[in-house]
Amino acid sequence: MEIGVIGGAGYIGSHVVLEALGRGHEVTVFDDLSTGSKKNIQKNTHFIHGSTLSVPNLEEMFNYKKYDAIIHLAASKAAGESMNNPIKYSRNNIIGGLNLIESCINNNVKIFIFSSSAAVYGEPKYTPIDELHSLIPSNYYGYTKLCLERNLDWMSKISLIKHGSLRYFNAAGFDIKNRIKQLEKNPQNLIPIIMETAAGFRQEIEIYGNKFNTPDGTGIRDYIHVVDLAKAHLDTIDFIKNEQKSITINLGTSHGYSVLDVIKRASKIINKNIKYRFVNRRKGDPGIVISECSLAKKLIGWDPKYSNLNTIISSTWELYK
Repeated sequence: MEIGVIGGAGYIGSHVVLEALGRGHEVTVFDDLSTGSKKNIQKNTHFIHGSTLSVPNLEEMFNYKKYDAIIHLAASKAAGESMNNPIKYSRNNIIGGLNLIESCINNNVKIFIFSSSAAVYGEPKYTPIDELHSLIPSNYYGYTKLCLERNLDWMSKISLIKHGSLRYFNAAGFDIKNRIKQLEKNPQNLIPIIMETAAGFRQEIEIYGNKFNTPDGTGIRDYIHVVDLAKAHLDTIDFIKNEQKSITINLGTSHGYSVLDVIKRASKIINKNIKYRFVNRRKGDPGIVISECSLAKKLIGWDPKYSNLNTIISSTWELYK
């Protein structure tokens, strides 16, 4: 298959590209390199430097080849930042996403895989969260993801495109074979921040809140290894190709760890003392976010075999150390 990976030079995108190449697909990487890196681009791919906000850039991509599937991973992703700079998220996530969907429909792309997020659920009404949970985002980032999901739902009804909306929980870890060499630029997620602190790039970790209704007062999250996540994108393409229908699924492990759990486990694995301090809780941050993933197991055979905390931390430290 011909697959276009939008944001394919980024953290998750580079792992998705590796998985696609490993299955024998032809891959075109489209990325503006604002957070991605040329070092992440594999030699046996075609690279187009462009932005989803630029219609001419998108035209260049779609004039280059006819694609069987597009995987969309190019978006701003920090929930806290989205509350302080919503215009950035409107442009990058909503306008850029709609530009890409329009280009796909105009160029007869039949399969669209969307990097969505558990943030579409907002403050959990119950845990673990299944796909039937209410959709009331508690931050603007989650709202932007929900906007794209709803647009794709409509487009799949009134056009030929089918979509897979993948609601990630917390992606972490690095390629098990150590083929990805570039660190994330300005990471916003806990585990790379822990690594930066352990490696001396930061003096300490700021923990946003210690008064959540959890055993140790810090937020609990469900972590998935990026290699498992990458595999799910290609498995979803196969499902849509075979079944000719759209799906929306959670990707997580149905198990959660608190911020302090992760810090303590990382400190033990890498044998370093990791400093931290508590700061105010961020607006829009829920206390516990854990997934129910039985639908993904049923539809695409979801099996997050690398998504244990030890493997996630160890594979990340291999790069940071």
